[in-house]
Amino acid sequence: MSNWLVDKLKSSLSGREADKRSNVPEGLWKKCVQCNSVLYRPELEKNLDVCPKCEHHMRITARTRIDYFLDDENRVELGAELEPQDRLRFKDSKKYKDRLVAAQKSTGEKDALVVTRGTVNGVPVVVVAFEFSFMGGSMGSVVGARFVRAVDECLANGLPLICFAASGGARMQEALFSLMQMAKTSAALEKMKQLGLPYISVLTDPVYGGVSASLAMLGDINVAEPNALIGFAGPRVIEQTVREKLPEGFQRSEFLLEHGAVDMIVSRSQMRDTLSGMLSKMQGTQAPQTAAVETATPVKAESAGVGVDEA
Repeated sequence: MSNWLVDKLKSSLSGREADKRSNVPEGLWKKCVQCNSVLYRPELEKNLDVCPKCEHHMRITARTRIDYFLDDENRVELGAELEPQDRLRFKDSKKYKDRLVAAQKSTGEKDALVVTRGTVNGVPVVVVAFEFSFMGGSMGSVVGARFVRAVDECLANGLPLICFAASGGARMQEALFSLMQMAKTSAALEKMKQLGLPYISVLTDPVYGGVSASLAMLGDINVAEPNALIGFAGPRVIEQTVREKLPEGFQRSEFLLEHGAVDMIVSRSQMRDTLSGMLSKMQGTQAPQTAAVETATPVKAESAGVGVDEA
């Protein structure tokens, strides 16, 4: 067969293959960072973004988490009008206001915390969820203000509060305005404690710095997702400081459960039933649906994975 004919056939075949590839919608597949399985995204979403192969709990957005957790009806967002300000006109390698614009554009959020009032299995509740994709879920003035707004809603209506934390800590670009949120949020939670209103903290991957040192560890019950990284300073920083090799699985939720730093580990699929059941018991009411508190046993997860090394 002549060379020109072979070249023409190859060109035709490669063109057909390119057409086939172009007809496949983008974003249909996602790779698990723990077991490297390539997963069909619609099926992954049905499984609440938990890998069906290795049960790795993938990081999800704040709104996705709220959608997975709350009932569909009667949701009201709180504090959405609050927006961050560059009071210090802070600049490192970039201006803080430019970082805010970039984060708002990429996430669609005004800041790193979303507050929603709703119900979970019919139990009224206020939920706050951190958006880790917004500057590492860092806590600045707006995050603190929205959290206090959530607490005020609970105090005014006798509601429990659930926090899904995912943060690298205090936002350095706001300096002391950020650090004061640790005291501000802790003082607000003390008011809930005095009125006997339940506060459940759910630690997801990752929780570090000023958030772990304040609101994230102040729950009446501290719950964690499997294999989540939880600490103050990251393991790499600690190793460099103490110059010792850390134990395997150090700062993973299973390690913290074993050493008494968290109360229980609950998989994402059990979270709704487990927490609604706990709230019903804590408030002395009957949950509209059967709770799964008794069946929520520690989940064994692999220690390998991708997470934050530094807060």
